[in-house]
Amino acid sequence: MEERQLGPVVGLGTSNTFGGDRVLAHRVVASALDTGCRLFDTSPMYGGAEESLGFALTDRRAEAIVATKIWADSVEESRAQLADQLRWFGRVEIEQVHNLVAWEEHLPWLEEERELGQIDRLGVTHYQVAAFGELAQALRTRRFSVLQVPYNPLERECEEELLPLANELGVGVIAMRPLGDKSRLPNPPPAEALAPLRDFGFASWPQALLKWALSDERIDAVIPATKDPEHARENAAAGEPPWLGPDERKLVERLAQS
Repeated sequence: MEERQLGPVVGLGTSNTFGGDRVLAHRVVASALDTGCRLFDTSPMYGGAEESLGFALTDRRAEAIVATKIWADSVEESRAQLADQLRWFGRVEIEQVHNLVAWEEHLPWLEEERELGQIDRLGVTHYQVAAFGELAQALRTRRFSVLQVPYNPLERECEEELLPLANELGVGVIAMRPLGDKSRLPNPPPAEALAPLRDFGFASWPQALLKWALSDERIDAVIPATKDPEHARENAAAGEPPWLGPDERKLVERLAQS
């Protein structure tokens, strides 16, 4: 699998997946690791997924890059979230301020924790286009080195300002919802519609969508969420070149909108 600045380009999201089911988490995480995925994105708001992920990584923690989040209005509550994360993961490679919640308050103490070696990198996330201006403001402080935003053929608003800005600042970009939002899923086309793209090394519509996002070199990782170990393996296969050119990307966009 190709690697960019955050590691292998296909990771695993944990929103609405295994939650507190440790056995399922172990199966899905093991499958992802076996196929070369290393980046695991989670959050305190994902219904027990953080703790389940920590359990699933018990014997393979050194292989993983954990990208989790703090999601709290107060520093006291967010410090408690970090304490749990350190108990489950030992350390946090990427700590993200989820949905910009109190990000200016959290930055000073998060930077202190980074200096202590508990955290490697700080990031910021949001899923709403209305918040993209504030995301840009946060990035311009140059105190964040990771950005997470939605990116798929039906959600491309980050191309206008955030992707160019992240590229200019050397900020790593994680694409959430690369397979689409539940309320706006790109429709799977007939199998024969993908025939012109077969030479690019994929055999399914989800793989085409992942390849579409990763064919933008400003995207460092995609984090498709799944509770199916086989889907985790299939998703990982989209992380290898060749990448789509402009014409092939436009074809995927047309198919997604049809």
